[in-house]
Amino acid sequence: MNAEQTEVIQVCARGALTGELSFPEIVGKLTQIGMERYHADYSRQEITYYKPNGDSLVVATPHPTNPTADEFMPAAVESAVRQSQRNEHTYLAFIRKTMAAGCVGYFVQITGRRVIYFGRNGESHVEHFPPAHF
Repeated sequence: MNAEQTEVIQVCARGALTGELSFPEIVGKLTQIGMERYHADYSRQEITYYKPNGDSLVVATPHPTNPTADEFMPAAVESAVRQSQRNEHTYLAFIRKTMAAGCVGYFVQITGRRVIYFGRNGESHVEHFPPAHF
């Protein structure tokens, strides 16, 4: 990872936590620097960003500790996603709501234009998104 890519990634992580950047803006910025995917790990409070060649960068994303439900509830995850799409809550609220829905993290597959949310036992919910426009 070069210095420019590292800086863009750190800006994206901070922008998500502070609400300064939306998901489409983040995906656009990451696309521009050649990122293929990223993994948000709620338990470790970090996001790992990946390039196609396997290079990666882990960025701390501290957030309030929230209880994670034992049961994975895809409909509740989908509801939180829809609220985000309508700009009805912050990323921190999104984390809280998806954890309450049993989500322990998610993978954003930028090149595949989908997000895979997953629970403690391997359950998953997939959301597709349009190509980034920048």
